[in-house]
Amino acid sequence: MAKAHDSAGELIAGRYRLLDVLLREEGRALWHGEDTAFGRPVVLTRSRAAGQPGEEASEPAADRILRIAGILGPACHGGVAAVLDVVEEPGFLWTVTERPPGDPLSELLPHGPVDHVRVAGIGLGVLDVLSAAHHEGVTHGELGPSQVWADEHGTVTVTGFGLAASADAPRVTAPAYASPEQARGEGGTPAADLWALGAMMYALVEGRPAVRDRGEAEATFRAVDRLPVRAPRNAGPLAPAILGLLRWDAVERVPEAVVREALTRILRQNFEEVTPPEPLPDLLGPAGDHRDGGAEGGSAERAPGGPPVRRPVLLGAALAVTVVTALVFAVTAGLPGGDGDAASGPAPSRAAAGAPSAAATADTPAGRTPTASSKPSPSPSPTAGSTLPSGFSLYRAPQGFAVALPSGWKPLETQSSDDLAYRVTFGASGDPRTLAVTYSTRLGPDPVAVWSAKEPNLRAVSTGYERVGAIRPVTYHGMKGADMEWYSVVGGVRVRTLGRGFLIGGHRGFSLRWTTPADDWDTAANRQALRAFLDSFRTGEE
Repeated sequence: MAKAHDSAGELIAGRYRLLDVLLREEGRALWHGEDTAFGRPVVLTRSRAAGQPGEEASEPAADRILRIAGILGPACHGGVAAVLDVVEEPGFLWTVTERPPGDPLSELLPHGPVDHVRVAGIGLGVLDVLSAAHHEGVTHGELGPSQVWADEHGTVTVTGFGLAASADAPRVTAPAYASPEQARGEGGTPAADLWALGAMMYALVEGRPAVRDRGEAEATFRAVDRLPVRAPRNAGPLAPAILGLLRWDAVERVPEAVVREALTRILRQNFEEVTPPEPLPDLLGPAGDHRDGGAEGGSAERAPGGPPVRRPVLLGAALAVTVVTALVFAVTAGLPGGDGDAASGPAPSRAAAGAPSAAATADTPAGRTPTASSKPSPSPSPTAGSTLPSGFSLYRAPQGFAVALPSGWKPLETQSSDDLAYRVTFGASGDPRTLAVTYSTRLGPDPVAVWSAKEPNLRAVSTGYERVGAIRPVTYHGMKGADMEWYSVVGGVRVRTLGRGFLIGGHRGFSLRWTTPADDWDTAANRQALRAFLDSFRTGEE
C-alpha cells in the first residue's frame, strides 16, 4: 500500500516542497509549501481520493478540479484561489494553489468571537464567490473554515472547489459545518453551501460552531441533523441572516439575494453611522480606499468631541452605475485626496454662482501628471476662451465648480450632508458612463494614505471588487492628489472606475470619479471624455 507524503521537507511530484502543516481535519491536511521551480509560496491540500473502492469515476479527480478552476477563475474575479497543479497518488489527491492573502478562518476561530461587522464583510465575500459559482452550475459541497481565507484588509478567497466527487457525494470534511441533508448523506447543493456560510458566520461571531464537533464524524452528523440551532448571542443585526441560512429544511433557507441585502445593509449602516465626519473615500474612485495620513484616515471613528456623523445614502440612481457610486459614497467615507467625502466635509461658503466663471479661466500650473492607466494625454487646460472638444460644453455648477460635459449630460443625482459636503453625479439617459464630483473637508494630508485606509470598506460592499495597480500620487493643477482604479460588477456588467482625489488646502479636497463599462474603458471616446474632465475641472477657488 502506498505511503502518503506527510513530512516537512518532502517533495510532491518532485517540485512542491512541504514546509509546515496548516491544519488537519477529517480526510484532509493543509500544508504551507514552496514551488521550487519558481520559488513561490503555495498551499498544498491533501485529501482522500473521492469515490468508493472499485468504483469507476465518471471524471478523473484531477480533470474535474482543473475544469472547475477554469470555469471559476474568470467568473469569480480573484475570489477563488488559482489552482496551479493537481497530483494524484494512490488513495490521495494533492491540490496545489497559490497562497491566498491572510489566513484560513480555521486559524481565526480559536481566538474567540469576531466583531459582527467584520463577519458580515467576510460573509459577503464568500457569498460573492458562491453566487458566481452557482450561476455557473458549480457547487462547493465541502465548504468549511479551512476553505475560506481572509486578511485584515477585507480580502476573501475561497478554495476547495471540485474536491467533492459529485453533487451526490456526502461531505466528510469538517462535519460541524455540514448541512442536515449532507449529514444524512444526500450530497451537496447550493442550499448546502448557504448552510455552510451561515454555520461559519455563526462560529465567527460566537467563537464556537453552531453544532459542536463530537469527535467522530458520524456522531457530529447526527447532531447536525437532529439538534436545533440556538440563537447566537453576539451576532447583533447579523442574527436574522445567520438563522435564515441555518434552517433545517433546505427549501426554507433564505436565498442568496436576501442574504446579500442583509449583509450589505449591515456594512453600509456601520460606515454611515459610525464613520467620523471625514471626506467620502470614493473621491479617488478606483479603490475607494484612502489611507488617511491624519486623524481622519483610519477606519470608522468619531470626530473629536463630536457624535458619529450619519452619511447620506444614495438611493434611486438613474443608472446602475450610479447605484454603485451611491454605495461607495456611503461606505467609503473620508478620502483625503479627492475622495468623494462630500458627505462628511462642509462645502465652502464661497461656492457661489459666480465662482465657477473665475475658476474656468484659470490656467493649469505646470507639473500636471496624467493617470497612467487611463492614458489621458497631457494638454492645456481649457479656459473660458479656449475651445472644448467637439460635443462638450462647460457646465458651471451652483456649488461653485466647473467641468466640461458631453452633450446631453446633466446632474443625475445630488447628495449633501448637514456639514455642507456634497456629491454630484453626472450622466445621460441611455449612457452607462458616469462622472461623480465629491467635495469634503476633513481630509488627511496624504491622498494616497487616505485611499489605502478606506479600500477595505469599498471592497466589502462591491461585487467583484479588484483594484487595478497601485494607488498613485499625482500633481493635479499644482495640487497634491492621488489616483486609484478598480473593477466591480454592477447589474451583471463589469465596470472600471478611475478616482482622482486632490487637496485644495485646509483639510479640504475634491474627488472626480469616472466609471464606464470595463470593455469600453480604452475606447477613443472614453479617453477623450476623461481627458476633457480632468483638463477642464475647476474648483471655484482657482
